[in-house]
Amino acid sequence: MKEVAYGSWPSPLGSERIAAGGLRLSQPQLCQGWVYWLEGRPKESGRQVVMRSALRGEGAVAEECTPASVDVRNRVHEYGGGDYRIAQGRLFYCQQPGQSIRELGRAACWSPADAPELCAWADFDLSPDAAWLVAVEERPRAGCEPENRIVALGLGEAAPELLAVVQGRDFVSFPRFAPDGGSLAYTAWDHPDMPWDACELWELPWSASGPAGEARWIAGGQGESIFQPRYSPGGQLTFVSDHSGWWNLYQRRDGEVRPLAPRSCEFGRPQWVFAQSTYDFIDEEQLLCVFSEAGVDHLARLDLESGELERLDADSDPFTSIEGIQVEDGVACFLAASPTSSAGIYSLDLASGELRLHRAASSSGFDASWISRPEPISFCSPSPSSSPSPSSSMEGRTVHAFYYPPRNPEVRGPAGQAPPLLVKSHGGPTGATSTGLDLRIQYWTSRGIGVVDVNYTGSTGYGRAYRDALKGQWGVVDVEDCVEAARYLVAEGRADAERLAISGGSAGGYTVLCALTFHDLFRAGASHYGIGDLEALARDTHKFEARYLDRLVGSYPQERARYRARSPVHFADRLECPVIFFQGAEDKVVPPQQAEAMVEAMRARGIPHAYVLFPGERHGFRKAESIRAALDGELYFYARVFGFDVAVEPAGVEIVG
Repeated sequence: MKEVAYGSWPSPLGSERIAAGGLRLSQPQLCQGWVYWLEGRPKESGRQVVMRSALRGEGAVAEECTPASVDVRNRVHEYGGGDYRIAQGRLFYCQQPGQSIRELGRAACWSPADAPELCAWADFDLSPDAAWLVAVEERPRAGCEPENRIVALGLGEAAPELLAVVQGRDFVSFPRFAPDGGSLAYTAWDHPDMPWDACELWELPWSASGPAGEARWIAGGQGESIFQPRYSPGGQLTFVSDHSGWWNLYQRRDGEVRPLAPRSCEFGRPQWVFAQSTYDFIDEEQLLCVFSEAGVDHLARLDLESGELERLDADSDPFTSIEGIQVEDGVACFLAASPTSSAGIYSLDLASGELRLHRAASSSGFDASWISRPEPISFCSPSPSSSPSPSSSMEGRTVHAFYYPPRNPEVRGPAGQAPPLLVKSHGGPTGATSTGLDLRIQYWTSRGIGVVDVNYTGSTGYGRAYRDALKGQWGVVDVEDCVEAARYLVAEGRADAERLAISGGSAGGYTVLCALTFHDLFRAGASHYGIGDLEALARDTHKFEARYLDRLVGSYPQERARYRARSPVHFADRLECPVIFFQGAEDKVVPPQQAEAMVEAMRARGIPHAYVLFPGERHGFRKAESIRAALDGELYFYARVFGFDVAVEPAGVEIVG
């Protein structure tokens, strides 16, 4: 086998192949023998389309449901989710541009005359009598934050009637009707909490004419997070709570709330987007669910009476990333991926065990011999650190990550050399990485660059204590964990200490900039729409995250000194290594000014850098050309820094300094 320099390995996996074949699949739903899903298409500038495929029958073909001119998307919380709902054979969706609610097959749309241009709706549910469509509404208000509330749209023959059902709370989500139409469950929370900090479950009496009384509190509050309320077929209100320290399943029976399957594992997720689903009912006695353990998802059947949890993992190549659980008439659907198969929309016959793939996110056909599989690693991340605010109570914490070694069946690296390492810092920061096949990771490993994807302190999937350990410590412990991941792999002989890079997007981009500014381990980095100035973020970000930093850093402006101490933009004199910045021009979550302030600081000091601004992109890149430019641009940048040859020289990447 030929020896080739790490980073220069020839790979069949080009950025064009990844961008062209990389669909964004989400929100699977079932209705009357069909599985539906939302499909984002990079080739069409990220346009989202509702698709469907028959559950049974040979050679079922996926077909497009929504009109060719429509982009199914909402802007609630900026991150959206819950963009459509199929129920009783009727398809409702929120469309862009214009942000209006439409029903497929009907010419009329609903966008009230008094709604501002940027008003948006998400997270729909249809009442059992089909008289009401409820949704979460985000309505701008002059001179203050938008108003978030639950509204109900009357669907009678007369002109649509709009009722404000729940208002007066900062945030609401998960409006769900009981099977008999007698009540509406929902969750609510207020600043400064995020839904994973403190969230409440409420129930509102309902009748054919709308709300029928005062809402009553069911569960939740300070120190407790509620997720995904849903009624059983018999009307038992079920939900996920982290009351025990883990997101576990609970059900209200005879006026009392009881746990269904107490476990030290997670049945819930951070509520970044609407309409997530980690469980659904098979019947009154059992449900299908997904739980996360040690960073890996498992599909299971739960007996509600005994609490027995039966795993349904496949014998070979089991799914390790699963979401969007829905069940109807003995058939389930979900979005799932494994370490060797990219995300796909699947249906599962719960009686026969027949599994069917309806749509794959990637059509690249990447050969399995090229695939680098994730290796779980754990290591100790010590304190104190050289960061501006060292953590004193987090010494000796155990941190989790997944390592992907370089893999190429045609070449090998030079004898006696360790490969370069790319440390990945996920967004959130309240979130987690996935071990489902991600061709963007394989893009690096197939070229001879190792990747370590870090579930740093504060990540989800490891219980509330691990999640809460980031409170007051963002920009400190997450950074230390990424630094220690690289040190651990260098000590193991699996990474070259002189060719260490770090990359991340959004909150992960902030971790990148802190690691490069306050530590001297890495030799290069890439910030994708990352944060350089915490004060600017606290002042300028959107409503959903406007008080997020109160928990992660401290109250602002009272703790202004801490915000400045943890903002890389104020310590540009400490930054000595090259950085490349990728930014969406229309990003409302992390505006371009964040990247531009850091770029200007680097330019003033003559440090090599590059800045790539993508017109029309928001928070995260959806267009094929943007995805390609970001991948190839980052590789090209590292090649210039580390001195290896690559066959790409992307347009728009100008290295200055």
